[in-house]
Amino acid sequence: MATKRYNKWQEETEHLREILLACGLTEERKWGKPGFTFEGKNVAIIIGLKESCRLLFFKGALFKDPKGLLEEPGQTQSGRWFSFTSVPQIAKLKPAIKTYTQEAITIERSGLKVKKKATSEYPVLEELQQKFKQLPALKKAFATLTPGRQRAYLLYFAGAKQSVTRESRIAKHKQRILSGKGLDD
Repeated sequence: MATKRYNKWQEETEHLREILLACGLTEERKWGKPGFTFEGKNVAIIIGLKESCRLLFFKGALFKDPKGLLEEPGQTQSGRWFSFTSVPQIAKLKPAIKTYTQEAITIERSGLKVKKKATSEYPVLEELQQKFKQLPALKKAFATLTPGRQRAYLLYFAGAKQSVTRESRIAKHKQRILSGKGLDD
């Protein structure tokens, strides 16, 4: 599957690689994808998805992004990415990619870290609180999950706009929580 995705975006990936390497980053394989480091620290990774090729900066949340070019992917607090569907799109954004890459290097040199929100700072939905009251074992099992697993569930449940959908998601994952499993385990 990953190979198909990589092949689908091979030309875009090669263009992004050239830009990042020209900025002084070192290429390494990270999670089976082209990853880029500066002095041994993760800076960026190229990810081929079904609908696009993405360039993710691991500490992108610290970037100045006055034009709003970066997107916040899913459940990450620190990463930000560019999304591409063509080589001309990459060529058009090449100056911005270089600027963001230099900013990433500056951030790594400075030792800055992304201040992450604690799991306790995320609201527990009313629907989940009700389920905890009905089933104390669920509340206990949820409390024993790692903070990352708790956060993933809270974000996933909260991502539903309608209460009925939130309730359905909670019901669907109740057994996983009781088994001590995370959303993606």
